Amino acid sequence: MYCVIMAGGTGTRFWPRSRIDRSKQFLTVQGKRSLIQSTVDRVNTFASGEHLYIVSKRDQQDALEAQITEIPKKNFLFEPEGKNTAPCIGLAAMHVHRRNADGIIVVLPSDHLIGDKAKFKKTILAGVQLAKEKDGLVTIGIKPDRPATGYGYIQKGESVETHFKIPAFQVKTFAEKPNEATARRFLESGDFLWNSGMFIFRVSTFLKAMEEYLPETYDSLLDVRKAIGKSDYQSVLQKAYRQIRSISIDYGIMEKASNVFLLEGDFDWSDLGSWEQVHRISHKDDEGNAFTGPVVAQDVKNSYVYAEKGVIALSGVDDLVVVQDGDAILICKRDKSEEVKQLVDKLKKKKYQKFL
Repeated sequence: MYCVIMAGGTGTRFWPRSRIDRSKQFLTVQGKRSLIQSTVDRVNTFASGEHLYIVSKRDQQDALEAQITEIPKKNFLFEPEGKNTAPCIGLAAMHVHRRNADGIIVVLPSDHLIGDKAKFKKTILAGVQLAKEKDGLVTIGIKPDRPATGYGYIQKGESVETHFKIPAFQVKTFAEKPNEATARRFLESGDFLWNSGMFIFRVSTFLKAMEEYLPETYDSLLDVRKAIGKSDYQSVLQKAYRQIRSISIDYGIMEKASNVFLLEGDFDWSDLGSWEQVHRISHKDDEGNAFTGPVVAQDVKNSYVYAEKGVIALSGVDDLVVVQDGDAILICKRDKSEEVKQLVDKLKKKKYQKFL
């Protein structure tokens, strides 16, 4: 078994704490370990460092090597540029295939918060057995507890047997991020799980699916596999990524394949897609506020405030996100926190790159 951690995201919704050289996965949100360090800690309960790969971007190499020391540097794979999840997983799959053509890959994002490590491990191991027995593409869905509009959904099909009594199903359909009314219907039906972006499959099964549904990407990455360990590896990789189109594994493969299975993950989970979600999972006072750092509040409710230095004082405001880090401050309504990405785009257009 091999584990692939996807760590190439920029995390622009977490500006100003997240910057170009310090993406979201390198931030500490709970406890003393960063998100990516916590992910590696979870993986270490079922996969050794030699069998763990991290896929990231070259401009994050310094941060990655500073935070993750238990993995051989040869297992850090750097993409020339981000091309979404299908090429990212494909690149790692080619490296794993070179070592073990019949190996099982567990693919995890680097920036999730997950509670109940024991139940998470059981779910992963059940998925490994399911991927072996069905020779299929396995994904993990999260049992929803609210009509969230920020997640994609997966509809459950017929039930299938699995190990450790973890519920498993054939996949009926994938659904885009819904509006609130549709999300409520999904929740009330009991047939839908949140799409977590976690996957398990034999490397040979995944590459066969990639060859069928994304043949151009497969051919480009096949050239990369042939160059692994050779002096021209970087130039071959650069050429391949110039040709590869950006596409997610969901659009490119999972929604098209027929051998797709779904495990129900019944553990605390958040993909931390916005400051609103950080507020949701944070410890709050009696007024619904979550404060980190030197904060003074007067008549303030249901707000999230992070102060890196100095002091932040608030009076007579509700439902705010205030984040001060270094040379930048973000202030927005909590229900607008997913729009920080567009705000970062505006900063770029106004030539404020030094604050990014």
